[in-house]
Amino acid sequence: MKIIILGAGEVGGNLAQNLTLESGDITVVDTDGDRLRELQDRVDIRTVRGMASHPDIMRQAGAEDADMLIAVTNSDEVNMVACQVAYTVFNTPTKIARVRSSAYIRDGGIFRNDAMPVDVIVNPEQIVTHDIARLIDNPGALQVMDFAEGQVQLVGIKAYYGGPLVDQELRYLRQHMPTVDTRVAAIFRKNRPIIPQGNTVIEADDEVFFIAASRDIKNVMSEMRRAEKPNKRIVIAGGGHIGEQLAQTVENRYGVRIIEHNRHRCYELSENLDRTIVLAGDASDRELLLEENIEETDVFCAVTNDDEANIMSSMLAKSLGSRKVITLINNPAYVDLIEGGNIDIVINPQQATLGSILTHIRQGDVEKVHSLRRGAAEAIETIAHGDESSSKVVGRRIEDIQLPPGTNIGAIVRGDGVVIAHDDVVVESGDHIVLFLVDKKRIKEVENLFHAPLSFF
Repeated sequence: MKIIILGAGEVGGNLAQNLTLESGDITVVDTDGDRLRELQDRVDIRTVRGMASHPDIMRQAGAEDADMLIAVTNSDEVNMVACQVAYTVFNTPTKIARVRSSAYIRDGGIFRNDAMPVDVIVNPEQIVTHDIARLIDNPGALQVMDFAEGQVQLVGIKAYYGGPLVDQELRYLRQHMPTVDTRVAAIFRKNRPIIPQGNTVIEADDEVFFIAASRDIKNVMSEMRRAEKPNKRIVIAGGGHIGEQLAQTVENRYGVRIIEHNRHRCYELSENLDRTIVLAGDASDRELLLEENIEETDVFCAVTNDDEANIMSSMLAKSLGSRKVITLINNPAYVDLIEGGNIDIVINPQQATLGSILTHIRQGDVEKVHSLRRGAAEAIETIAHGDESSSKVVGRRIEDIQLPPGTNIGAIVRGDGVVIAHDDVVVESGDHIVLFLVDKKRIKEVENLFHAPLSFF
């Protein structure tokens, strides 16, 4: 597949780095020559310097025979115009654009071939808002991923000393939870992946990813770690687009306060939000946090557009007694530096966006992709097609499927039901299969294994 990426920022750079493991024909376009050279030093790609939406620049990048254009520059307008040019001039089959402004998204009617021909819209703010809301709804989770339109969830948690499953073999999981069916999809121990086997023993501080039907998630979490009290009180630092969307999403379920330093913006927020209390001030003001009883706060979410401000306000809130802090950080160097310290959960918009884009790049009938562990691992929902003679998975028991090393089937969604992927389960045509892949280098083998037969088309 020949792919052109417009924009060499964090999203474009991460995307190029991920895709070079899978496709050898990647071109990145950006106006910043230094950024392109730095990217080319790290990744084996072709680069073109120039304005991403100009037809001559796109022609230099190879748009005439490109299979896909991914526009992720810092400008919504450049991204949309680039897709228009790719459609009109080069007839590019698939066009993906990152669009941040909710004003464009709300009027979705503009995104059609006779107006603004964008095939896939990726909105980082919506993705981040959804991810944080899921974490608030599931106390104790490090990451929550939806599959099959929410029927199945993959959840990451940290095992703690004295927990019911620590020092226990996974084969005894069913004895601990006889009424709930679940499966451990992967374990990360000191940042190294462990493929779960029946005799695998969970250790304290392991990051455990388990999969279950959404209705069973809370029961599984309460068994795997100490039961955390339900969240009631939420404080959001930053009244920008993400802060406002997050407040709108959760204000009917929790008591929400939002802190914004711009007074004019505070007036706008107070008009747009129904139940949220809007406070004018600085989220790193110790006296303000104490006045608002930060020690009684269940979740403190720092979502301003300033990484340093988010880090400092989160660390202050944690030191003053906030039970959990969730911090939005754009700079990946900061993520590696602070995650696992005083800050409980770090949200990186670029990493969150990556999964949405990869969903449309994966070969085969792929419904959803979630990128994990800085892009090193993936959770994929794919659909099985064919029959026993044309498919490598249909009609076979899971234990008989030749999965690539580091790949684990977690669950199958069949119609309206969820089947946890135990060894004796037989795959049927039309099944939605949720896989966990800890080694991205094996993605081609996974795609070939689940590739739909030609008769399907």
